[in-house]
Amino acid sequence: MGIILYLIVGGLIGWLAQILIGRDMPLGIIGNIIAGIVGAWLGGELLGSLGPSLAGIAIIPALIGAIIFVFIISLIMRSSRK
Repeated sequence: MGIILYLIVGGLIGWLAQILIGRDMPLGIIGNIIAGIVGAWLGGELLGSLGPSLAGIAIIPALIGAIIFVFIISLIMRSSRK
């Protein structure tokens, strides 16, 4: 049950990150889950376990990390389309 909750929280964080910066992740829901999980890792490396956590994911660093990740992916996708 823990892995399912981890994937759900990761997906919600990835979805919220793409809404906040106004750019879409490729692959839809799977992309959101990947963005949330990578964002949790990246935010954890940058900020540690700051703030509340849910399913082992510190929410604030994960959201900041996911925003950075979604932004970088959107730049890469934009440059590959040209």
